[in-house]
Amino acid sequence: MGPIPLCVLPLFSLAVLSAVAAVDDDYTWPQWNVPLVRNRRTTLLSSPNFSAQPQPELSGTCGIECQRRLPVPSLDDVEQFLSYETVYENGTRTYTSVSVQGLNEVTPWSSNATSHSRRKREVYGTDTRFTISDKQYSTKYPFSTSVKISTGCSGVLVSPKHVLTAAHCIHDGKDYLDGVQKLRVGILKEKSKRGKGGKGRGGGGGRGKGKKRKGDKPEEEAQADSTGKTERKGKGKGRKSRSRRSIESEKPSFKWTRVKKTQVPKGWFKGVSKGLAADFDYALLELKKASKIKHMDLGVIPSVKKLPAGRIHFSGFDDDRPGNLVYRFCSVTQESSDLLYQYCDAKPGSSGSGVYIRLKEPGKKKWTRKIIGVFSGHQWVDVNGNGAQQDYNVAVRITPLKYAQICEWVHGDSSECRVA
Repeated sequence: MGPIPLCVLPLFSLAVLSAVAAVDDDYTWPQWNVPLVRNRRTTLLSSPNFSAQPQPELSGTCGIECQRRLPVPSLDDVEQFLSYETVYENGTRTYTSVSVQGLNEVTPWSSNATSHSRRKREVYGTDTRFTISDKQYSTKYPFSTSVKISTGCSGVLVSPKHVLTAAHCIHDGKDYLDGVQKLRVGILKEKSKRGKGGKGRGGGGGRGKGKKRKGDKPEEEAQADSTGKTERKGKGKGRKSRSRRSIESEKPSFKWTRVKKTQVPKGWFKGVSKGLAADFDYALLELKKASKIKHMDLGVIPSVKKLPAGRIHFSGFDDDRPGNLVYRFCSVTQESSDLLYQYCDAKPGSSGSGVYIRLKEPGKKKWTRKIIGVFSGHQWVDVNGNGAQQDYNVAVRITPLKYAQICEWVHGDSSECRVA
């Protein structure tokens, strides 16, 4: 299907968004006792070929309806799916088997979502994405947690030196992508306008008055569409417009950092998960140098659809808007314990983005954003197990098991990962 022309972005009512936020006031982040995922044994493998090529779309995966026909995985199956490969910067590769403890402590989550037909979607009709091109927003939380992967995907900072992304951004299920041996992560940084003339204002050149923005309003993300454009009107002391050079200096650039190692669950590998590969489309990248950017924590939520607003948010670097961060939000249409079906407008390049929601901390008035999934992108799936392919936009959700595994990858100590 050919490219769909982009339409004028809609204007959102802040009053409506504020009303929705008020409805969310009674909802807080649930507390989960998660299982322990412990490393059992690590063995050295031969170096990978790094021969795979990026795929614009994935196919042949088993969707929500298809998975209903599959048997519940045994403990042995779960341990095999969560065992993982690690590739280091020097090209060496290891395989680590894991043991899972406390699996029966996690209450199974079920969905009563119903099936309905879908049509190919990346962008339907009016394009509801927001281009965050002004450094005032793109280099500030939560947008600053979004990063660019050198293989063409996006990712999200989940610690000062760890990036969560989609597994298919570095591995096609059979081999690692060409370029993973020199994998890099780009973090947005502010450009200094005049070097010495910034007076300590973070490279902003002293144009603003250092006003702080409230960081816990859900409408903040939507507001960035109307105020976060590169070209802004203002009282420019007689200047009606900026020069092109001045505008370009306002655009953020990337600070690229080499990746020290990558970790991918074996459940993503073809021939291992028996059609469940989509559930394990996530990977963790460890940076050689820690970032000073505020990261976003992981979270586990039993059902997004049951939340009053039912919205998910994510930002990434869509291919059709090069050099710009693109933000969007939408409602979840269907969900299972491992997948979120949604109609968020997206283009290639946004895969691997961190999907987040915002809830209050228990017993506190503070709002907190947490990553509850990884955007996997546009996929073709065998919905009913009969070979018929349908398409959808999907996010892989963070389950208690995945939380335990990713947390252990980040901290290296599973004892720090008992509560989500």
